[in-house]
Amino acid sequence: MSALKELEKLQAMRAELEAESLSLKEKQKELESSLLTLEQEVVMEELNKEKAVIEELKNSNKATKDAIAQMEAKKRELETKLPQKPATPPPAKEKKEEAPAQPEETEEAEESGVTVTAIEDEALVESPEATGEGPKKQEKKKRRFF
Repeated sequence: MSALKELEKLQAMRAELEAESLSLKEKQKELESSLLTLEQEVVMEELNKEKAVIEELKNSNKATKDAIAQMEAKKRELETKLPQKPATPPPAKEKKEEAPAQPEETEEAEESGVTVTAIEDEALVESPEATGEGPKKQEKKKRRFF
């Protein structure tokens, strides 16, 4: 008889475990379904954010392109107001042949304190120290322009 009672206990235990197994499987399916739904919502949210960023970039690019177009139009307008420059400047060799009569030319730029002297196609650049101007004289010149 004890074997029969033990068999009944085992069968009852088996029935409980089968019921628990079915319950756990149902819960697992519900969680899987819930996870799938949440994952889809997250993907949709990211998709919407990406679309918003793309739209914002499109608008920004359009505004930048419009600003560039306006600047280019204004540039063309201002260039037309400037005196016309020659289409092609003459080559450097032709300039030398045309003006060989001037042996010395001196240009001074007071703003920077640099003297440029050209002697028969040679350039001589003098620094302020070489001309005897000290830092105080340079500073006076700078103050004068500011």
